[in-house]
Amino acid sequence: MKFHNKKLASAAKDAGIQMPLDYAIFQDYGYKGLYGGLSNKDIHKRKKLKKSHEILDYMGSTELAANLFRATQTEEKLKREQIKGKQKANSTHYKVGEKVRTTIKELGGTMPEDLPTTEKNIKQLEKEANKKLKQNLINKKS
Repeated sequence: MKFHNKKLASAAKDAGIQMPLDYAIFQDYGYKGLYGGLSNKDIHKRKKLKKSHEILDYMGSTELAANLFRATQTEEKLKREQIKGKQKANSTHYKVGEKVRTTIKELGGTMPEDLPTTEKNIKQLEKEANKKLKQNLINKKS
């Protein structure tokens, strides 16, 4: 997701999203489209995340997939249609998020805001996996 968010940020920059605040607003438009109008702040509250927590770090695979699709499709649309201007870029991100949400609804899926957060964030899971890997290597050498 980080990789694709960087690509999305690059496409957004080409569209006119230059300042960090502009990018935060741009990202919020994507979330609002996908999460039925909920902003980053609203999602944090609804999912009972701390202010310091990154939303993406607490998503399960279904929610991550929806966000990945939103990000990749927004990036492609910004490039393909050579969208310029903050408002047009923001609107595009919102509309793509909204389309992903509509597709989830049509398929009978659970809306992203209703999906559970993971108990452990991705960083914790990576740390545990690395610890197990090291332990397995030590056990094999013994």
